Amino acid sequence: MPGIAVEVVINAPTEFVWDDVKDIASHVTWMQDAAEIRFISEQSSGLGTRFECDTVVGPIKLTDIMEITEWQTAAVMGVRHQGIVGGVGRFDLRTSGSTTIFSWVETLTFPWYLGGPVGAVVSKPVLRAIWRGNLRRLKSRIEAKWLAQEQSD
Repeated sequence: MPGIAVEVVINAPTEFVWDDVKDIASHVTWMQDAAEIRFISEQSSGLGTRFECDTVVGPIKLTDIMEITEWQTAAVMGVRHQGIVGGVGRFDLRTSGSTTIFSWVETLTFPWYLGGPVGAVVSKPVLRAIWRGNLRRLKSRIEAKWLAQEQSD
């Protein structure tokens, strides 16, 4: 499947954004398609972290097994999908003045019973729309926290 890429500008410094995003368990609060995360490694952050993510997209429910394959503080979090749907994903954080550009790219492969390559192509606009919504929720979440911190200082 060709990659799906979405991006958002968050009005907060990159380190502040990273402090929120590095908490993998909290992703269920802003990812509409992530229902629950369970860690299957002893660690819950950093390179090599493994977890199961119950994923729901419309009527399709599956458990995605993921492993963190890249971890560069305040810059990159990469993941490999090892469940029913395979592939790789990556969050990139870039500083732009006092804001953060947050990019999310996923390349996924679907099994034959989810349509294989055709299912991947058909799902692309649906997943892109879901992930854009996810990034809007992430932006709102982080900007509210940043504003609260700025007002308390």
